[in-house]
Amino acid sequence: MDDRGGGSFVAVRRISHGLDRGNTCHSTSAEVVAGSAAWLGRGLSCVCVQGRDSDARPSFDLTPAQEECLQKLQNRLDVPYDSSIPEHQEALRALWHAAFPEEDLRGLISEQWKEMGWQGKDPSTDFRGGGFISLENLLYFARTFPKSFQDLLQKQEGDRALWEYPFAVAGVNITFMLIQMLDLEAVKPRTLVGATFLKFLSENESAFDLLYCITFKLMDQQWLAMRASYMDFNAVMKATRRQLETELLQEDITCLEDLPSYTLLTR
Repeated sequence: MDDRGGGSFVAVRRISHGLDRGNTCHSTSAEVVAGSAAWLGRGLSCVCVQGRDSDARPSFDLTPAQEECLQKLQNRLDVPYDSSIPEHQEALRALWHAAFPEEDLRGLISEQWKEMGWQGKDPSTDFRGGGFISLENLLYFARTFPKSFQDLLQKQEGDRALWEYPFAVAGVNITFMLIQMLDLEAVKPRTLVGATFLKFLSENESAFDLLYCITFKLMDQQWLAMRASYMDFNAVMKATRRQLETELLQEDITCLEDLPSYTLLTR
């Protein structure tokens, strides 16, 4: 994927009311501020597009079924988010209602979107780094693992940083990272990780979306373990990628549900 867009990220400052930071039951509000580093496109390239020793490996042959599944996924990757398409508009509305079921959305362009961790009032500008599939990933996460989705959105677990990563923008970054890690834009996988994933994809057409959910939860676990703040996001993503690659290559993994990090998810 090329570097599409850039701009500034937003950091989310947690404001606790009355109880210690380590108490997961305390109520919080969020203050959103602009930062100076890019989280999308060029700003992420240092995490996802770096050269790797494994890139020198020869490509792996695919079965016809794997080729078909890869082509279907690549077709999804090629779809940009288009705010003029009704299906895309409805998906964005559905994401809002999944995230904030008790709060009416005033419009597809609204200051409300910052509550979810978008950089501005128009989420479509943040989809440049991930395309429509990044919205589909978020929506799949919200519908399939609603508790984990809400835990991450509301930052309800662990001893959180004062300046937190913005949920939605982090989600787009995760889509981008997985596309690069799995080498999904190549005709054939050129890494063992990519070839392994395609075996899972041929058995489960939702494998990419499921791996996205696993990765998001794993990223948050790494964030907490590293006691990270927003300037540490790239380091957290690198650690997440290393851990995910290690788990995918374990000999006893026969499906994504076997990954150790899958157990982090709750419905």
